[in-house]
Amino acid sequence: MITGIKGTRLRRAAAVAVTTGAMLATGALTAAPAQAATAPSIAAKGGYVMNNSTGKSLYTKAADTRRSTGSTTKIMTALVVLKQPKLNLDSKVTIQKAYSDYIVDNNWASNAKLIVGDKVTVRQLLYGLMLPSGCDAAYALADKFGSGSTRAARVKSFIGKMNTTAKDLGLKNTHFDSFDGIGKGANYSTPRDLTKIASSAMKNSTFRTVVKTKKYTAKTTTKSGGTRTMAPWENTNPLLASYSGAIGVKTGSGPEAKYCLVFAATRNGKTVIGTVLASTDATARKSDATKLLNYGFAK
Repeated sequence: MITGIKGTRLRRAAAVAVTTGAMLATGALTAAPAQAATAPSIAAKGGYVMNNSTGKSLYTKAADTRRSTGSTTKIMTALVVLKQPKLNLDSKVTIQKAYSDYIVDNNWASNAKLIVGDKVTVRQLLYGLMLPSGCDAAYALADKFGSGSTRAARVKSFIGKMNTTAKDLGLKNTHFDSFDGIGKGANYSTPRDLTKIASSAMKNSTFRTVVKTKKYTAKTTTKSGGTRTMAPWENTNPLLASYSGAIGVKTGSGPEAKYCLVFAATRNGKTVIGTVLASTDATARKSDATKLLNYGFAK
């Protein structure tokens, strides 16, 4: 028989050993849970992030506040084109003087430097639309895919298709009055809505290919039937060069819109997609998107 202080210590040690063994057997002893990722602070006035596969919201900041969207509008322009029945991406569009005049009239808006009289394929116009953010390419596509006997009627029709598509997606805080984001006071969306537009567009393989392309060189057909090699179009999306897994989508900016970016990236089979609107400058826009992607992947 064990007695005295020494015996008491032995009994206590045995009890601890038994208890510890029981806890280990039942899994009661586990590592402390990892701390949840802290939502980042961003310079943008509005932001939204979601899991592209599930549609689950991962981050919101004024996500349903309507704001000017700048050239992120062109995501919808591309989506409307790609939704056209029996679309032939290799059909050609002749570049009109009206498209280049439009660029000049709007203080040399961002453009793809399309040459009047050249024949450019729809596929090439999509690259010109999304990489250098060509407002001339947007005009050409609206003119091509709108309905009507005049250019003005066709453009109006195309913008109508943009708004119909927004309604079909169930978006209640989005309206377009332009094909490129140079609005007339009624061109707006929200971080949540723009993210949903981009998510819909990303279901299209052509769109996915275009928006992840860093540089594209178009070979167009001249008036005389020759071939013109255009200066390379470079993607304005900075994340493609800086963020591992980045796959798109589109920048935007303007006096009212400030600095915007719709972004997407895939890592380990998970795609995170989101939007920042009205960031303070190009550097902050990139930083905001990077923070939100990191947060989205950590969630």
